[in-house]
Amino acid sequence: MAPLVPYIDLHPLHLFGPLSLSLAGRAFELPELSIKPFGTLVAIGVYLGTEVMKRHGKVMKVDPVDLASFTFTGLVAGFLGGHMLDSIFYHPHELARDPLSLLRIWDGQSSFGGFTGAFLGLLYWKAKHKRSVLRVADAVASGFPAGWVFGRMGCAVAHDHPGLHSDLWFAVKYPGGGRFDLGLYEMLFTIPLALAFLWLARKPRPQGFFLGAMCVAYAPVRFAFDFLRAHESDYLGGDPRYAGLTPAQWACFVLLGVGLIMLTRAARAVETGADVAYEPDAEAPPTPAT
Repeated sequence: MAPLVPYIDLHPLHLFGPLSLSLAGRAFELPELSIKPFGTLVAIGVYLGTEVMKRHGKVMKVDPVDLASFTFTGLVAGFLGGHMLDSIFYHPHELARDPLSLLRIWDGQSSFGGFTGAFLGLLYWKAKHKRSVLRVADAVASGFPAGWVFGRMGCAVAHDHPGLHSDLWFAVKYPGGGRFDLGLYEMLFTIPLALAFLWLARKPRPQGFFLGAMCVAYAPVRFAFDFLRAHESDYLGGDPRYAGLTPAQWACFVLLGVGLIMLTRAARAVETGADVAYEPDAEAPPTPAT
């Protein structure tokens, strides 16, 4: 059986450039400006995920100002961490050759690097605002899969998560032969997860439920998928291995542990009747009258 999934190659929408300008006797080079499919889909994912978080935040009685600043801090730290850990663990040779590549955040992202960066950013937010983060983090987690669908859709059209060679029907017709496409498969997995979260958020849930459910649902699936990834010696976009596992697979152990802790906490809250019905955060300042 031959692969049936076509290799879709979407080209950037060119706007202008590169341009050479001369002003006051000095030459300037303006880089090319274009709209890239990957960046566009990621931006859609960020917007959609944020809107879902805001809607769920109202149900959870999360202060909207807290949610906005919390989300912004997490996004900025997530993008920084996503690129930095991608450079350190996935492209160490490139980093050694060009240390400044660590600062080019548009040049490659790691999902678990983003998770790590976001976690550190949220610790910073907690220390700065002296507030509990579990409820607001749960609101963010409840909308995360909706945005992640479009993020992984961007990976699917960019084909930046190539897998092993395969002639199975669900392999993608990569140039040079069929391969698994892990970005595509993860997008397909996330769609029902996002729909489930939208349905579950219609009713009150104990604090930590969505954060735990997201971690427990994602970690084992990602761990399994990464066994299908191309090795860096086999493909330019392949992943390195450390003791036989990809960096993401090692991180899956931590993510699963966090998820189990959160779900255990949520289950205990249900047993004791605590945190099931959302109430305004006791630590939140009162909303000024208008």
